[in-house]
Amino acid sequence: MSMPFYVPPEQLVKDRAEFARKGIARGRAIAAVQYDAGILLLAENPSTTLHKVAEIYDRIAFAGVGRYNEFESLRVAGIRHADLKGYLYGRTDVQAKALANAFAQTLGNIFTHEVKPWEVEVLVAELGLDAEGDRLYRIAYDGTLVEERHVAAIGGPAEELVGALREAFEPGRGLDATVEMASGVFASVTEREIESWEAAVLERGADRRTFRRLAL
Repeated sequence: MSMPFYVPPEQLVKDRAEFARKGIARGRAIAAVQYDAGILLLAENPSTTLHKVAEIYDRIAFAGVGRYNEFESLRVAGIRHADLKGYLYGRTDVQAKALANAFAQTLGNIFTHEVKPWEVEVLVAELGLDAEGDRLYRIAYDGTLVEERHVAAIGGPAEELVGALREAFEPGRGLDATVEMASGVFASVTEREIESWEAAVLERGADRRTFRRLAL
C-alpha cells in the first residue's frame, strides 16, 4: 500500500500565496486617489473594451487586477449582491464595507479550499457625502481585507506606487492636478512612459449615479 502524498500545511499555504502573488505582480497596477470632489481611479490598460475599473452601485466603484475572468466574476457577483440588497431594503443600505467583506470571504474560501487560488486583487471605493466619508478597501488574493485612507493601489508594483502616492498626496487638490500627479507617479515608479490609460471618478455633486469615465 502506497503512502499518501503529504505536504505540511504551512508549505501548502506558502506555495499558494507565492503562486497568486506572481500572477498578480504581472498585472498592471491600479491606483485610487482622493481629490477635492471625489475619488479618482487610474489604471494602465491597453484594452479599450476589457475594463479593469467599473461601477458597482450608485456611489461604489470596483477595480480588479490579475486574471480578467476571475475578477470579472467577482464584479458581476458584487453587482448582483448590491442590486438585491438595494431592492430588498433601500439604496442607501448598500455600502462598500459589506461588499468588501463578501469579496474577502469569497477569496478566502477559494484560497483555503480550492486546488488553485485566484490570481486577483480587488479594490472597492465608496464616495461619501464629504471627504471624511470616502472609503477605500483593498482585498488580497487570500481574502485579507485592508481599509486605506486617501490613496490605495493594487497589482504590479503596488507597494512602491502607494508609497509614492502618499508622499505626493495633498488634500483638496482638484481633479486635473490629481490626474497629473497620479500619472506622474505611475511613470516614475514604472520608469517608463505610459500611453494607454483607463480612468474614472466617483464625483460628488453629480446625480444619483456618481461614476463617470474620463478620456485621457
